[in-house]
Amino acid sequence: MFLNLVETSDSKPTVLIMPGGGYQMLAMDHEGNAVAKWFRERGIHAIILKYSLGKFDGSGHQHPAMINDARRALRMIRANAADWKVNANMIGIIGFSAGGHLASTLATHADSGNAEAEDPIEKFSCVPNLCMLFYPVIMMDGRHTHWGSRRFLLGPTPIKENVLNLSNDKQVNATTPPTILFHTSDDPVVPVQNSINYYVALREMGIPCELHVSEHGAHGVGLLSDDFSLGQWEGLLQNWLTRWKWIVED
Repeated sequence: MFLNLVETSDSKPTVLIMPGGGYQMLAMDHEGNAVAKWFRERGIHAIILKYSLGKFDGSGHQHPAMINDARRALRMIRANAADWKVNANMIGIIGFSAGGHLASTLATHADSGNAEAEDPIEKFSCVPNLCMLFYPVIMMDGRHTHWGSRRFLLGPTPIKENVLNLSNDKQVNATTPPTILFHTSDDPVVPVQNSINYYVALREMGIPCELHVSEHGAHGVGLLSDDFSLGQWEGLLQNWLTRWKWIVED
C-alpha cells in the first residue's frame, strides 16, 4: 500500500528543478542553482535533477532514460519525506525549455507506484502536486517543435509512437497537476505555440492552469531577469505559489 508517511511539524513543500539545455547539456546556473536559491529563500526545499542526456548521433542516452530519471527522483523524495522534512503532498516540479519538456512529460506520464515492486522506492507515487513550466518544449511533432531537443531525446530516426507519446499537449490527463506557464510571443528557439497548446489541453481537461506570455523576450532567460516585462515572472510565480499556500506570507 502506497504512503501514509508521518510528516514532521516542520515539513515543507519541495520543488524538483529540471534545467534546460536541449537534452544535450544542463543550464545549471541560471536554470538550476539560481532557481533553487529563489525557492529556498521562500521556505521551499529545492532539489536539482541532473537527468540523462543524449548525443547528436543517437549514441548517448535516449528516451525513456530521461523520464525514468524524473520518475525515480520524485519517488525518492516521497520515500524520504519524513527524514528530509518534506511534505509528501506538496512536491512540485519546475522545468525550463527541454527541462520543461521533461517536467511536462512527468506531469502527463506519472503513476501511483507499484505496490508489488521489490524495490521499496518504486512503491511510491511519482505524481507531482504542482507544475511550473518556463518556455517549455511540449510538442515532438509539427513545425512548432524544437528539433534539437527531439533529436537528442529520441535520436535521429525516432519511431512514430514515441513522437506522439511525448507530444505532451496530447497526453494531458486527470492526474496532470495544476500548472503555470511562462513564455514570450517571439521566442526564437521554442515557439510560444508549445505553451499555448499545452494550456488549451489543460483547460479542456479541467486542470487548474495559468499562462503568461510576454510580448518580447529571448529564450532561456530563467526565472530571474533584469528585463522589465520578463522581470514580472518572479512576482507572478510567487503570487501563484501563495494562492496554492506553498508560500506563507508574514
